[in-house]
Amino acid sequence: MKTIEHWINGSLTAGASSQTAPVFNPATGQEQARVALGSAADVDTAVTAASTAFETWSESSLTQRTQVMFAFRRLLVDHEEELGRIVSAEHGKTVDDARGEITRGREVVEFACGLGDVLKGSFSDQVSRGIDVHDFRQPLGVVAGITPFNFPAMVPLWMHPIAIATGNTFILKPSERDPSAANFVAELYRKAGLPDGVFNVVHGGKEAVDAILTHPGIEAVSFVGSTPIAKYVHETATAHGKRVQALGGAKNHAVVLPDADIEFAANHIAAGAYGSAGERCMALSVAVAVADAADALVEVLERKTREVKVGPGNAPGTEMGPLVTRAAQERVEGAVATAHAQGATVVVDGRGLKIDGHEEGFFTGPSLLDHVTTRMDAYKEELFGPVLAIVRADSLDQAIGLINANPYGNGTALFTGSGEAARRFQRNVKIGMIGINVPVPVPMSYYSFGGWKDSLIGDSPVHGPEGIRFYTRPKVVTTRWPQPTQQLSVGFDFPTSS
Repeated sequence: MKTIEHWINGSLTAGASSQTAPVFNPATGQEQARVALGSAADVDTAVTAASTAFETWSESSLTQRTQVMFAFRRLLVDHEEELGRIVSAEHGKTVDDARGEITRGREVVEFACGLGDVLKGSFSDQVSRGIDVHDFRQPLGVVAGITPFNFPAMVPLWMHPIAIATGNTFILKPSERDPSAANFVAELYRKAGLPDGVFNVVHGGKEAVDAILTHPGIEAVSFVGSTPIAKYVHETATAHGKRVQALGGAKNHAVVLPDADIEFAANHIAAGAYGSAGERCMALSVAVAVADAADALVEVLERKTREVKVGPGNAPGTEMGPLVTRAAQERVEGAVATAHAQGATVVVDGRGLKIDGHEEGFFTGPSLLDHVTTRMDAYKEELFGPVLAIVRADSLDQAIGLINANPYGNGTALFTGSGEAARRFQRNVKIGMIGINVPVPVPMSYYSFGGWKDSLIGDSPVHGPEGIRFYTRPKVVTTRWPQPTQQLSVGFDFPTSS
């Protein structure tokens, strides 16, 4: 049985702990590897390597960092298919879906290739007589990322390229459910010319996480995961003096108005709800059908839901793969049963799906629920699976109120042909990322990704301009160069400009 090891200081290592955990193939249900579970000692080893590397990497030129990022970007293109298959084999998503996440992650690398321009400081001449002021930004030191299973390539790529390009060194703690992508990326960084110790990978569970959150040698922590864990990460790491990015869960709504193209809306909502088996923080899990749009939308969504092709992620024609674990499969199917018991209409029931030749895989079909109310568990809970709930509303204002009353505020979408309705919607919803006739509004890399309310703990989104600010801190320099013969009067009052 293969053991997936840590990557520290430029090479693989088994680490100090002998503990391992299983890594499954979700399509077969079979254990395919073991992953090393890092200890506090392993985290400390990685911090030592990263601290040593920081001494030279932080002094490297912007040109050197940019050259590494360009080379790394090229390698991500060349190895996209291979990395996509690695992700698919451990996560379960289709290879095409995995390649899509690699592309969206690569966009952040492309943004990092241009940081030489973004990092330019400002200069103010003659703010007082003979005095100038300028500012610049410097890296923090050793920083860390704790990332989820659902995007083992993309979410880390939202973090480490910007951290490294701004002069920091990085420790990644990926999900132990699909850890191989992290090691593959580490090897690509090595080929791109990144010095040893700048990028490190420590696998593991809670012990490794807690060691990262409390280690005095780590300056900042980036996290993406569930809201309860995001709160724990934020509270623990800030209590130990660290900067924290902590992105939590979601319950994303798509509102469909009567003037929308129903076929278009249903097609995109189905893709947003069932793509990657619903295991996305930006998945559409609730469709709010307004007034006369409801019956027509449900009719088309039923057809679209039944048409979804479910199978192994590496099989041609597959649109939706299995869930990541047996526990996830049982949780999602239990949620459908609970929704039915609480009064929802199960329009399409995906429970009990068996795929020929993969009977032990973690498969469930897409489920469509109608007449869901805000009091039902299927509405209140983040199911993180291929379940779409239909909630009916009388007006756009009622739909906006429903969204704003939800504790999550990650993403939302509106399907309409009305510019006035779209403008009112985007101004009034308390959501961080909004799509107008766009089902999954993940921003481009030169904008920042982050929700509101319980979807973002603290106030630091990831990538884009916010990522640069997070991984650097400013220095402001006030300068005077008096002439050798110049006599200046010195006062004891607080200095002012004159």
